[in-house]
Amino acid sequence: MSESPAVTALFENPNEEFLDASKLLLTYADNILRYPNEEKYRSIRIGNPTFSTKLLPIKGAVEVLFEMGFEEAETHLVFPKSASVEQLKLIREAIATERDQRLRGGQSAQPSAQAAATSSSASAPQGLAAAAPSYPPVAQPSSLENSMSFFVTLQSNFQHVMLYESFEMQQKALNLIPHQQISSTAENKLKEAKKADPGCKLGREDMVVLELLSWFKKDFFSWVNSLPCSRCGGETQNSGSLSPTTEDLRWGAQRVENHYCQSCQLSTRFPRYNNPEKLLETRRGRCGEWANCFTLCCRAMGLEARYVWDSTDHVWTEIYSSSQRRWLHCDSCENACDKPLLYEVGWGKKLAYILAFSKDQVVDVTWRYSCKHPEVLTRRTRVQEAWLLHTINGLNASRQQALTPERKKELTERLLVELVEFISPKKPKAGELGGRNSGSLAWRLARGETKAADTDTSAQAAGFVFTPTEKEKCDRLLHVRYSSSKDQYCRVSNNCELVQSWDQCVWRKKSVFRKLESDWQMAYIARTEGSSQGTISWKFDFAPAGMKIKSASIMASSQTFHSGSVCWRVQAGPVTTEFSGDGKMQPLQSLTGCSEFTVEAGLSGGEGDAAWQHSQLFRRSLKETEESSFEILVHLEEV
Repeated sequence: MSESPAVTALFENPNEEFLDASKLLLTYADNILRYPNEEKYRSIRIGNPTFSTKLLPIKGAVEVLFEMGFEEAETHLVFPKSASVEQLKLIREAIATERDQRLRGGQSAQPSAQAAATSSSASAPQGLAAAAPSYPPVAQPSSLENSMSFFVTLQSNFQHVMLYESFEMQQKALNLIPHQQISSTAENKLKEAKKADPGCKLGREDMVVLELLSWFKKDFFSWVNSLPCSRCGGETQNSGSLSPTTEDLRWGAQRVENHYCQSCQLSTRFPRYNNPEKLLETRRGRCGEWANCFTLCCRAMGLEARYVWDSTDHVWTEIYSSSQRRWLHCDSCENACDKPLLYEVGWGKKLAYILAFSKDQVVDVTWRYSCKHPEVLTRRTRVQEAWLLHTINGLNASRQQALTPERKKELTERLLVELVEFISPKKPKAGELGGRNSGSLAWRLARGETKAADTDTSAQAAGFVFTPTEKEKCDRLLHVRYSSSKDQYCRVSNNCELVQSWDQCVWRKKSVFRKLESDWQMAYIARTEGSSQGTISWKFDFAPAGMKIKSASIMASSQTFHSGSVCWRVQAGPVTTEFSGDGKMQPLQSLTGCSEFTVEAGLSGGEGDAAWQHSQLFRRSLKETEESSFEILVHLEEV
């Protein structure tokens, strides 16, 4: 048991502190072993004065409880029925042996532990070190209750990510992932990207991440607002909670939602499973389940992945890109990659604490996800900053004791790169400006995550403009296609340069999003739910290159249902010309001689609750991978 980082950290405490803490830990363990069916002995209240004074300040003590098998509930640490009693016994015996030896006046069973920690500390930069400082921290938080709650959250997440390292669990995930197809597609797309841009810094892993995100969102996992009635199949409403069963608790479902059918008066149970192995079977949930299962899939594919926890109630994943030498934000719910400002700018979240957990370390990554650092600092009031830094360093020291010096050095160097990145806030990109897509409208409204891009001043400044490249100037041609099924722009006139995601080349958008219909295998752009109108536009400007339009033609496809309406128009200066979205190439004679123009589509009309779906752009089957949905062809000449 000496290999246990938590037990090793516990043994490093001074004699008196160790003896007090070990006595309490042995009491908890012995009560469970003696009275296995007594629920009162299987939980520890976090606010208990004994817990807060005898265990919380002692290095390694709370970590030992988690290694014994305790899990986090809302107000307690709970030893579930599914926890390993053998693991509990092993840790109990290790602590009892050390305690007996100290009471007899013998030497610690871990004589070199403190020296190892000191050596580790000396090799790391100050403030980032892997040293394991003693609790309590240098600066106590203003509220002990807050610090205890925060510490338990840190420790619980840090312990949870170790599940992703299970070989059996990774194999189970890998058997469900079409990994050969994903890898093959990723390699082909990387070749295309390198051919279009020889200076492209993307690597194979980056392309695998994009393909894995797409597969997970489109084909594997599904979102749950409310489950259909298990009797009649009709709609249900979330009507509070039900008691978890032993089987629910076995898979980490401390909470079970009651989805009640008014017609049948029947309750359908929705356990909120926290075990990624179980989620491989259920394949459904909300952001917690999505991020949990997706992070396991990333590890199964051999990607370095971190589980990211946000104190404003969201979770996602980060992947380390070895080719770009940085961590990439990945949100499986939104099929979004490398859009870290999505939450603050796009959704309108008021961020405070964002922490990334991996098998090796926990990192405060809040600053990657904000471009408003001073504002965020005013909201970080739950614990003192010095306490948080000190606690994170202590947790990392405990976890990293078994790592090689080379791995520790690598982690430290990565962390330094991150800290440099955090210093300078980034400006929002076009893909980070929209509100949330996943979840029902009512759910998103309740969470305040429907902020539209057009209401944000930064959105207005960040629109994309097509301007001629050197090759396009030389060839006097600009040719762009968009494929709805691939969700990809191809700039044919610039060596077939590829740009992923419909909104990356958009000039302006208001109340629109890309809808994927998993059942019908269709993709299209539609209005956001609850909106009466939506607009999207693309801008082309040739003036900076000293060019003007000799001739231009356009193809756009749109489809309407019931009373839905789509209006396509091209604007060049004061002149506006409407054209058809019938999917056929059409000449635009009104653009001849102009140096810039904007293409805009307006979506409106429709009937009932599904009115937003009754006007659609670029509707295509996901199987039609070669057909374009939108195309612009412009021949140029010098002014």
